[in-house]
Amino acid sequence: MFQLTAAAAFFVMIHLLISGTSVRDGVVRRIGEGPYMGLFSLLSIAGLTWMIIAYGQARGEVWNTVYWGVGPATRHTQILLQLIAVVFIVLGLTTPNPTSVKQEGVLDRENAVKGMLRITRHPFLWGVAIWAIGHLIVNGDRASMTLFGTLLVLALAGTTSIDAKRRRALGPKWDAFAAQTSNIPFAAILAQRQALKLGEIGLWRPLAALAVYAALLFGHPYLFGVAALP
Repeated sequence: MFQLTAAAAFFVMIHLLISGTSVRDGVVRRIGEGPYMGLFSLLSIAGLTWMIIAYGQARGEVWNTVYWGVGPATRHTQILLQLIAVVFIVLGLTTPNPTSVKQEGVLDRENAVKGMLRITRHPFLWGVAIWAIGHLIVNGDRASMTLFGTLLVLALAGTTSIDAKRRRALGPKWDAFAAQTSNIPFAAILAQRQALKLGEIGLWRPLAALAVYAALLFGHPYLFGVAALP
């Protein structure tokens, strides 16, 4: 349990206590943006790898208590949640977004708020959060709660952390963008600050998401050793 907890704490620390705070700004001033991004990427990969390896080891340990089981209803709920998660993730990764790394220039466009950004300005992170929730409901053991719970907290906290970082760096341009969008999915649409325009998303993005979803669904036993289908 120590290894998994330490890996989870390390992964959260580098994202929320370094990348998500003014500590990042100080490090960038000292070593430059490029070296910082390279170092942060290496630490992120190392942290995620450590966490995955520690999780694999922890699942077979005696202390890994199981708090709830899995039934047909939870399995079907999980399948639906993963579809929603993959759609958010794929659409988020393929939509120009000023919350993404090196995409701040999107704010200079007249149509900066477009497609998936009308739904949420953090589609990728919300996709990760939904993905984590789905895995938590079908994995009731302590190790899974640590892994997927960490990723859930990190994804949700990451939305506000990125907002604060962009506000510090971009000032009024960011404020104008944030005023037209919402962090919570569909909140800006419900508040009538945005309109849902599915045509802006296009057809290829949902098709790509469905292809990724199908690959993960049927490839899950081979990739992760556990069947995703009931």
